[in-house]
Amino acid sequence: MTDHTDLLHRLPTPRCAYLYDTRTLHQRATTLRAALPTGTTLLYAMKANGHPDVVRTLATLCDGVEVASGGELRLALQAGARRIAFGGPAKTDTELAAAITAGAQLNVESPHELRRLAALGYRGDICLRINRTTTAPAGSHTMTGTPTPFGIDETQLPTVLADLPDGLRVTGFHLHAVSNNLDGPAHAAFLTEAITWAQQTARTYALNLHVVNAGGGLGVDYLTDTSIDLTPLSSVHIPDNLELILEPGRYLTADAGTYATEVLDLKTTHGRTFAVLRGGTHHFRLPAAWGYSHPFTVLPIDDWPHPYPRLEITDTHIDAVGELCTPRDVLTRNQHVTRLRTGDLLLFARAGAYGWDISHHDFLRHDPPTFLTL
Repeated sequence: MTDHTDLLHRLPTPRCAYLYDTRTLHQRATTLRAALPTGTTLLYAMKANGHPDVVRTLATLCDGVEVASGGELRLALQAGARRIAFGGPAKTDTELAAAITAGAQLNVESPHELRRLAALGYRGDICLRINRTTTAPAGSHTMTGTPTPFGIDETQLPTVLADLPDGLRVTGFHLHAVSNNLDGPAHAAFLTEAITWAQQTARTYALNLHVVNAGGGLGVDYLTDTSIDLTPLSSVHIPDNLELILEPGRYLTADAGTYATEVLDLKTTHGRTFAVLRGGTHHFRLPAAWGYSHPFTVLPIDDWPHPYPRLEITDTHIDAVGELCTPRDVLTRNQHVTRLRTGDLLLFARAGAYGWDISHHDFLRHDPPTFLTL
């Protein structure tokens, strides 16, 4: 934390910042590349973190970028992404037209979207996103094998292919099934089964299959420092005529981000002690959205320039809460601190994925954090 500490000390008070470390992005991308079987294409799922510095770095380190909106598409183009895949269930005509112009790979979510593409004059290759009937691996979110708005129900595939608009060629399937899977062997088995299913389905319907897109889902554990074991992925066999696409986001970016926020107040009410922060869930929503307590470390700040006394607590458990006018603005409950003072910083690691990007920034209109890139 040497570089981070130096940067944080130089911030104006009250301190509140996101720090993104591009060196960690390099390390995670390199580690993942080394674990993937030959024939894998690696696309960064920008929804995890759309900070321009993060996107530019990963657009270089990966084979391309996966986007799910027109805004993400523009950012991917600005970052110089060599390849772009466009997915998501609610593409507008304007977004579809922009994706066509950009030469993006189109992951089509419904029969209606197929007809809209044809009406826009598109003629070319597409991937169909399929909501499989099989159960997905365990994770934080299940995308297939259950009612969701994502993809085409597998049982409807024969009708969809029979009514395929002229000029559209199905050359691949998008089979993203789960988010934040921590079971490496289970994920390897999922990839193998996805390839097998895609090949069998292509043979059944006489499709010229080139692409199997298995999406993301490579997980990290927010309560420890562990991540999914990538070792089993190398055992996945990719046939010579196929390209396997993976679209991780969280695995690449989570460890590259730290959320740092200053303690503004310390108070005890009804037997619970609270550290009230300059920040909260409007900056870092993930703990509240998922219902867990995100671990933190304390960065002591010895300087105290104020005329009023400095508050201090020792050897106790605290709830770390934000500045919003709601009791749900909680980042951590019941974490022990040896010593904590007003003016100290709490550092929340693994905040580089689905942190700022999914948060309700405008609630109460507090100033945003400072963004720092190493």
